[in-house]
Amino acid sequence: MQLASNKPFIFVLLSLVPFLILISTLVMVIVSTTPRVLNSSWFSLSSSWNPEEINPLASTPLISSVSASSSSNYTTLLDVHVAEAPHIPPPPGKKQEKWKDERYSKLEKLETSLARARSSIREAARNGSLISTHEDPDYVPHGPIYRNANAFHRSYLEMEKLFKIYVYEEGEPPIFHNGPCKSIYSTEGRFIHEMEKGSFYRTTDPDEALLYFLPFSVVMMVQYLYVPDSHEIHAIENTVIDYINLISHNHPFWNRSLGADHFMLSCHDWGPRTSTSVQYLYNSSIRVLCNANTSEGFNPSKDVSFPEIHLRTGEMSGLIGGLSPSRRSILGFFAGRLHGHIRHLLLEQWKDKDKELQVYDQLPDGVSYDSMLKRSRFCLCPSGYEVASPRVVEAIYAECVPVLISDSYVPPFSDVLNWKSFSVQVEVRDIANIKNILMGISQAQYLRMYRRVKQVQRHFVVNATPKRFDVFHMTIHSIWLRRLNIRIRD
Repeated sequence: MQLASNKPFIFVLLSLVPFLILISTLVMVIVSTTPRVLNSSWFSLSSSWNPEEINPLASTPLISSVSASSSSNYTTLLDVHVAEAPHIPPPPGKKQEKWKDERYSKLEKLETSLARARSSIREAARNGSLISTHEDPDYVPHGPIYRNANAFHRSYLEMEKLFKIYVYEEGEPPIFHNGPCKSIYSTEGRFIHEMEKGSFYRTTDPDEALLYFLPFSVVMMVQYLYVPDSHEIHAIENTVIDYINLISHNHPFWNRSLGADHFMLSCHDWGPRTSTSVQYLYNSSIRVLCNANTSEGFNPSKDVSFPEIHLRTGEMSGLIGGLSPSRRSILGFFAGRLHGHIRHLLLEQWKDKDKELQVYDQLPDGVSYDSMLKRSRFCLCPSGYEVASPRVVEAIYAECVPVLISDSYVPPFSDVLNWKSFSVQVEVRDIANIKNILMGISQAQYLRMYRRVKQVQRHFVVNATPKRFDVFHMTIHSIWLRRLNIRIRD
């Protein structure tokens, strides 16, 4: 009796089954043809990411990369290696649109050219280290300032031949496509302006690019979006989120690699924090940062340490050069206000206490900061609230051996340069012993370091029009190395 009473209800349910199947099919078709655009659930910070979560069709990860050793703050040319991966055809379908086939073919050709470059660089690394075997009309890298001069030169030549960067056109000045050129953040503005000029490496065809630049300036965001004393940067974070959403909707490249072949650049202290607003910007993209602090998430295997250079007038005139070693009467020098715990320890220990190791929080009237740099053998470069300091490059310009006093700082271009050959690195716990450390360096060793500082200068010089091997090209080279360490698949 109970079964009979339920017959009308069961009949109704059965009649609805075809309709439900039709609705389900339509939903699946709509979802499968909708572009993958970033949604808010992806913006939470995570310590890892999984490409298969976004692309379930991938039988292997979209990106193969080399992780840096946990015991090292450096990635080097010798780390350039990518595991071989099977050929993956374009997404299945009865018909492939012509533009998709062409784009896929271009990507395969780009990756093939990178594979040849990797092989060439590895071969150069095996053939020698102190001097390049390649001819060059401008400069041949040589000597102990390089980790491997031959590998660096080969890599640099491959970069000049192959590297193309696409700059997204979305966004308006002053926050996008713009940056400061006369401040402590001048390297950020200079780099953005050079990329906008398009004289080097830039391509207007995104399909032939190896890397994609996100042309926002954190410095300009702080200037125009941050409310003073509010202690929150939600407006800045939301701007970055909106921009990534925009370019991922307008172009296929962000979603293709989950941002791994994209890079941002910032010299502002808030650059690293800004990048956390989008998960894949933080975890996958190349972040070019002055604040290269490994204790705050800087990853040397994918991120780039960017030199902080204070161009007060926007020009280099008068900054390069100093007295000869025999005329440098000051053992060590520092002048700077209290700014973080490391400087507090330095000033507490050495301020106005030694005639040979001259440490000031404020220089006496009539004493020139630049002249003190040029008269000193060693220039102390302690970190402030953040690890980066413009004093490092100021010392190199003045031909004064830099003394790096920091925790967790990755110096610029350390994938190529051997900083121990031309600088002194002092741990924070040894601040009280700095004078003994410097006095323990023999005259012969000091002279060698002095000559190496003069040699390495060319890699930190800012030119109105960039010249080969200068700071602009060295920054590009560090970015190039990170691109070599990944393989993108459509």
